[in-house]
Amino acid sequence: MTTSRISFDGHIAGFGTVEGTRVVVGRWLVSPLGSFVDVMVERADGARLLLAPRDDVAELVAATYTSDASHVVPVTLQTDEARRRWRPRAGPLTVDLTIGPRTVVGLMLALVPRHPAVAPLVATAVDPLARVILTGVRAHGTAGHDRREWYAATDQHAVTGVRALWGSSDLGGLAPVGPAVPFGFSSVPLTPSLTRVRSTMELTAGRRPGGH
Repeated sequence: MTTSRISFDGHIAGFGTVEGTRVVVGRWLVSPLGSFVDVMVERADGARLLLAPRDDVAELVAATYTSDASHVVPVTLQTDEARRRWRPRAGPLTVDLTIGPRTVVGLMLALVPRHPAVAPLVATAVDPLARVILTGVRAHGTAGHDRREWYAATDQHAVTGVRALWGSSDLGGLAPVGPAVPFGFSSVPLTPSLTRVRSTMELTAGRRPGGH
């Protein structure tokens, strides 16, 4: 049986709303599929939705995480570094996030080695600690029957405000991402935050993302 490794470098923003909807936004700057943004949403009724910009992205994410439905829709992300804002748009979802200061965890992550070659080793080593101090977080684990995945976080900032709409319905203010988002193996802590991560995925049988 052959294996191959692929890497993703980017950010994950996770937050909940008072209405009960929880959202995970992934901005991947580097990946085998190029740069892309995808959004996982759990509605207040428990329905889990994947909003992806392309079929190949939807296929890869759906094979790694659990959702009740996948939709290929326009997905964009505008960032305003000066005002510390993220504005993701995905189908019916419109979000305006305010990014706050670096968290205590973010300060600790500055001490972690960042070289891509050691990312899986670091993730495996810190996984027990991550489970204790960041409920809902896994740094190493199985992601689907044919793959393993490691998350190596390198920075984290608090999310301090949100305005979110589903269609024309206001989802309310910011709320913790709790209980843990049931999408499967994930690295989204309960406290709303924006985390810089490098994800390394090991595939068996030589299968490439997007069916290539």
